[in-house]
Amino acid sequence: MIAHKKIGLRSLLTTTLLTAAIALPAAAAVDVNGYKFDDTSSVAGKELKLNGAGMRTKVIIKVYAAGLYLTDKKTTMADIVTLEGPRRMKLIMARDLSSDSFGDAFMEGLKENTSVAERNTLAPQVAKFGQMFASVPGLKKGDVMQIDWIPGVGTQCELNGKKVGETVPDVAFYNALLRIWLGEHPADRSLKPALLGTK
Repeated sequence: MIAHKKIGLRSLLTTTLLTAAIALPAAAAVDVNGYKFDDTSSVAGKELKLNGAGMRTKVIIKVYAAGLYLTDKKTTMADIVTLEGPRRMKLIMARDLSSDSFGDAFMEGLKENTSVAERNTLAPQVAKFGQMFASVPGLKKGDVMQIDWIPGVGTQCELNGKKVGETVPDVAFYNALLRIWLGEHPADRSLKPALLGTK
């Protein structure tokens, strides 16, 4: 009788633990200095995989944690530009930044990783994207910015879940943005391999 009670109690405990485990949210795939990135993210109804994540630092100052989401894992920028489907770059701010300083860093990154001809072609879209920075008073530690490429729609930017700025239609513009982090002259040389999953 006592043995049966022990078996019944063990079975009940196991069932309770399994139920609790199922009810818990999935753990983040990557923790970057306390900033968490889920292993998948949904963009335009498509599930994307976390390709890689890392911390953007300037000298020794942590600026933001970044995560790249793609339809399939890729280890080079050349492979990424051939991918069909949506893409996402997710930034989680690690410090407060003015919109001017953040915007200037973006523009500098574009300049470093595009030719004069490319910049001339993309100038209207760069200007449109630049207006987004002007519409944001500043970025605070913990703010989340998502920059998405949605096929048939364009580049869309969200700050803390709210769309900011206008949609920019050309995929060449989104690829130019990605080269800020993944180009020949990336904003942070240690972040590039982290995003490509080669670090």
